[in-house]
Amino acid sequence: MRIAQIAPLHEAVPPLLYGGTERVVSYLTDALVDLGHEVTLFATGDSRTKATLEAVWPRALRLDSTILDAMAPHVVLLERVRQVADEFDVLHSHLGYLPFSLFSEIDVPFLTTLHGRLDLPELQPVFKAFPAAPVISISDSQRLPLPQANWLNTIYHGLPEDLLRPTNLTKPAYLAFLGRVSPEKGIDAAITIAVESRMPLKIAAKVDKVDYDYFKAKIEPFLSLPDIEFIGEIAEDQKAEFLSGAKALLFPIDWPEPFGLVMIEAMACGTPVIAFNRGSVSEVIDHGLTGYICEDINGAICALKRLDELSRAEIRAQFECRFSAKVMAQHYVEAYAALSQRSMAPAVRRAAATG
Repeated sequence: MRIAQIAPLHEAVPPLLYGGTERVVSYLTDALVDLGHEVTLFATGDSRTKATLEAVWPRALRLDSTILDAMAPHVVLLERVRQVADEFDVLHSHLGYLPFSLFSEIDVPFLTTLHGRLDLPELQPVFKAFPAAPVISISDSQRLPLPQANWLNTIYHGLPEDLLRPTNLTKPAYLAFLGRVSPEKGIDAAITIAVESRMPLKIAAKVDKVDYDYFKAKIEPFLSLPDIEFIGEIAEDQKAEFLSGAKALLFPIDWPEPFGLVMIEAMACGTPVIAFNRGSVSEVIDHGLTGYICEDINGAICALKRLDELSRAEIRAQFECRFSAKVMAQHYVEAYAALSQRSMAPAVRRAAATG
């Protein structure tokens, strides 16, 4: 199958540091190549892939301080895909609703994986205007605000099996927080959980400009507490050691997280996840098997006392079974095939009518 993967240009594929969507696009693209498909990745020139790279912009927009209008490169991206669309069997976009209008006019099947939150009121008229645009959800909970969308399937994210593994270099000795500093990610709750549990906490997190004031006012004052260590943003090759050395990953989110890639990163390292029951958490974490799902801070503190009941080997096994990149890619191939059959049906009917 000839497949076009269309990535956002904000980060390279995969990103050098933080970047969930582009990371998933990378894992999916390489897994599709491994399955024997002919894949072209439309992305930035500093991307690395097993597929054919179609470099639409020289480098990641986040790393280019000269870029003032991030929409302009994406318009160039869409036009580049439009010009060569008939070379593919399917166009797979990761740009949200941006391609809906243009791709709806192209005689090639397309689908879009929606990676972000969908509980925003301004999205309602968009999906009302494009009720036939085929979309993939990354969790069932993500769909709830938009039941009217043309959902093809829910396909969970996956990681390459060899990307992260338990290191077993040292005995797990601290709690971990990994990701991004922002109010909805619950880093303040993670600090409270650690302090009240009297357990060390290591924070590996990115601080975006938009969240800098929040970090300075609400988080930084607590970083001088004993056993609270702020590491900052870490690279991919640092994650296995960081997560393997943790007794548990804290994921006390305060928003409807569409997926939460960090949860399966922890599982890949055999590390239990203590998560608040929001968004996709109950779909990703098996309570009492790969971690504990809690309602609040007190519940998380109680859950930490039960970590010895969990098997790190079984957590890793569950990751391999449910959240590998190969499993993800196989589900997408099924979606592509179903979409192609659906797209062919009107042409077959027209041919029969004129035959």
